[in-house]
Parts: sequence; structure tokens; C-alpha cells
Amino acid sequence: QVQLVESGGGLVQAGGSLRLSCAASGLTLSTYDMGWFRQAPGKERECVAAISRGGARTYYTDSVKGRFTISRDNAKNTQYLQMNSLKPEDTAVYYCAADTRGRLRLGISVYEYDYWGQGTQVTVST
Repeated sequence: QVQLVESGGGLVQAGGSLRLSCAASGLTLSTYDMGWFRQAPGKERECVAAISRGGARTYYTDSVKGRFTISRDNAKNTQYLQMNSLKPEDTAVYYCAADTRGRLRLGISVYEYDYWGQGTQVTVST
């Protein structure tokens, strides 16, 4: 049974940093494309970062480029999202997701990911 468990969310002041973790069981992260999504109240879930199964390709939405970094520790079967210079508009529930369907293209749509974690709340105060 596949499980993705996020952790590391919390309350932080603007300009601060957080590192989110996503621990996987039932699948090997390094063999699948992985993503981090977020959903703010009243908004659609959006992809903030993604990494290809080989790690050669990454994607970042424009609003987080230069501030967020996606990475993986294959030995721990865990992926991370390092978030620096946080802004109030980064406030959302953050989700880890896996695309196990072997696409050629790195997905950035919610419909391209078939396993999801339960989410972790990130709140950035002014």
C-alpha cells in the first residue's frame, strides 16, 4: 500500500524558512516523478515544484523560483521542499504527490499525479 506522509509545516514569519518532508512507503520515490502542490483557501491546487524520476528535470512555478528547492534523499526514500524567503502568499496546505504512470513529460497538473499525501499546513505571518 502506497503512503506519502508530509511533515515540517508550521507557522513562520515572512522572510523565514521551512523545510517540508515527504516520507514514502510502498513505492520507491527515485523511480517516479514527484511533485509538491499547494492549495490556499478558495483557490485551486497548484504545482509549486516537481522533479523527474531520474532527478535531471525540475519544475518550479514562477512565484517560487529562486526561493524553493525540491530534492530527494533516495536512501531515506524521502523528498523535500526547502522554502526560503517565505511570503504571506505562500500560506497554504502543501501536498506531496507521486506520478507512477511513467509519463514522458514531467507533470504539473493535479490530474497527472495518482498518489497524494494528507497535506501539511504552512502559514506565513506578516
